[in-house]
Amino acid sequence: MARFDEVMATFWGDGDYGVQQALTDEMVREAERVLGVSLPSALLDLLRVQNGGVVSADHDAFPTSRRTSWSEDHIPFDDLMGIGRRGGTTSLLDTPYLVEEWGMPAPLVLLSGDGHSWIGLDYRACGRDGEPSVAWFETDFNTELVLAADFRSFVEGLTAASAFGDGCTGTPASA
Repeated sequence: MARFDEVMATFWGDGDYGVQQALTDEMVREAERVLGVSLPSALLDLLRVQNGGVVSADHDAFPTSRRTSWSEDHIPFDDLMGIGRRGGTTSLLDTPYLVEEWGMPAPLVLLSGDGHSWIGLDYRACGRDGEPSVAWFETDFNTELVLAADFRSFVEGLTAASAFGDGCTGTPASA
């Protein structure tokens, strides 16, 4: 498992898809007010390098301990939402609407997903000011899977989807 600082140096992919304006302390305060939680410092460290966007191919998957609708042994992590209101770009600030729309538990902060599946910070066990776990939520099947105890551990556990060798880099496995 790579150390957080090593992953942070190579975390972001190319392009500006999903990238918000540069993160400021005021934007963080506003996000925490809107979301009603304290965001993990490791997440904010990544977003200060680049405020959302595509994740590099070296860090675009997370291994799982059980099968999901995506794959036998991993889930995708193609992008990380930033904090902001850039037109046409989904943001962490959209979490309250998305959680309600897709019938997910709260309090969560969604990091990445497409509606049918999400990766999110789960504050249910730690409270709004605690260190949330990171979980995978499948809304179609009303299932969830804890991926990591905290965001830093999640980032350190990311790997390349190509390492799984099953060809599953964008087509969900049948459930």
